[in-house]
Amino acid sequence: MKRIYFVSDAHLGSRLVENPREHELKLVRWLDSIKEDASELYLLGDMFDFWYEYKTVVPKGFTRFLGKLGELSDRGVKIHYFTGNHDMWTFGYLEQEVGLTVHREPEIVEWDGKRLYLAHGDRLGDHSLSVKIIQSIFHNKICQKLFSYVPPRLGLGFGLGWSKSNRKKPKRDDYAEYLGEDKECLVRYAKAFPESEKIDLFVFGHRHILLDLMLKNNSRVCIIGDWYTQFTYGVFEDGNFYLDHFEADN
Repeated sequence: MKRIYFVSDAHLGSRLVENPREHELKLVRWLDSIKEDASELYLLGDMFDFWYEYKTVVPKGFTRFLGKLGELSDRGVKIHYFTGNHDMWTFGYLEQEVGLTVHREPEIVEWDGKRLYLAHGDRLGDHSLSVKIIQSIFHNKICQKLFSYVPPRLGLGFGLGWSKSNRKKPKRDDYAEYLGEDKECLVRYAKAFPESEKIDLFVFGHRHILLDLMLKNNSRVCIIGDWYTQFTYGVFEDGNFYLDHFEADN
């Protein structure tokens, strides 16, 4: 029986992870556990804490993770990589070396008569000025090109340092807490989505929370947690979607 799997927000390489090797190996063990029954794998963003591809240089490490993805791809598993707000700067390396498909925008797919809206979740429903400014810089092709002239040692060091300092800010203390239906940007986004699209299920990452919420319009919103502290993931099987947890002692 084939299943479709979803995982997000591993933040591999984060300087806040005490044991980076074990963090990566746990993800690899999970990938190994699904290889027999997975038909597709959706990586819904921020799998790396910071990822920027130079023309001839990529971030150091992650060989076990990338190698396992390559193995799954060689076995015929279709792998989809949604860029997040930490790892949007991929320019061909992952596609060429792993054989995955990169998605830079949300996607609508249909399986077993169900329409699913898939996205990392950044930029959706959050209209704050600070987010708009940061995202406009990050996604600007000229800014991306200018960053490529920064030597890799400085550029990658800056990226990881920025990510660490940003996550340690006081406002992040409740980052993984559910804010309520009226305050969660992704829930608001789903509720405001045109009903004519008839979306049965919205699947997001980004917020680092576990959420499975039915809306009044019969749509369902699921936020799949993270592979940073919770080690959770989503599964679509025979027309049904559910959230699951990879046991800590696996």
